[in-house]
Amino acid sequence: MRKGLKMATQFEINITNIIWSFDRDNHQVNLLLVRRSEQPFSHFWALPETVMRSEESADEAALRLVREKIGLKLSSFHTEQLATFTHPERTPGKRTLSLAYMTFLPEMPDLTPGYGATDARWFSMRSAGEQSAFTNGKFKFLTTTINQETDYYATLPEHMTDPKSTLAFDHNWILKTACDRITNKLDYQPNILLILGATFTLKQARQVFAIFKHIKLEDIDNSNFKKNHRHIFEVVGTAAENHPGRPAKVFRLSYL
Repeated sequence: MRKGLKMATQFEINITNIIWSFDRDNHQVNLLLVRRSEQPFSHFWALPETVMRSEESADEAALRLVREKIGLKLSSFHTEQLATFTHPERTPGKRTLSLAYMTFLPEMPDLTPGYGATDARWFSMRSAGEQSAFTNGKFKFLTTTINQETDYYATLPEHMTDPKSTLAFDHNWILKTACDRITNKLDYQPNILLILGATFTLKQARQVFAIFKHIKLEDIDNSNFKKNHRHIFEVVGTAAENHPGRPAKVFRLSYL
């Protein structure tokens, strides 16, 4: 027992939170990034994270992170666990494990950087070939083109040089994992649509799908989209329209 307790103190457990929102004015998916104020990777942009406290669960830590970074109190269904990242080379110095979560915000609140950060911004998501690009002003971050975890970590030190194009730690890999997870679940459990709120129009849903599938909105036929997703979309009414014409139907995710 004592040996096990001693081993448990040799690494730290972090909670990393990939926080998504939707810009309704520009029809864009957004990602929250913070600029680190401390070493390692001072001045690098990163996904928000915190050390899990001894008295809280991982789920509680993920929600606390949202409260501390942007001042929002969320119920647990807005957050889902992504994966656990344990590679020995993922952080310099003391070994750190990461329990990664995704949070889906139905609004895009103003941001105030919390402890350990000098800045916090929303980065808009766009397609860049087979990669996803996240942009805010002069800063632009791409998901990695590497598909194998061992290959990524083998080359990780070579990429940690430019804070304008590289995220801290292994956050480029975590972000790629998040994007792949969302894309792979679009047709049967698209929790990403929670960024649209409790209800949404088919056009809004298609806008989100197109971004993650790296295709144009007009390439998704509305009728086929409705037919192919009738098992997870449920009509709940019509949208309030400010222009002439037939109002669009409003849907919800039926499996929640």
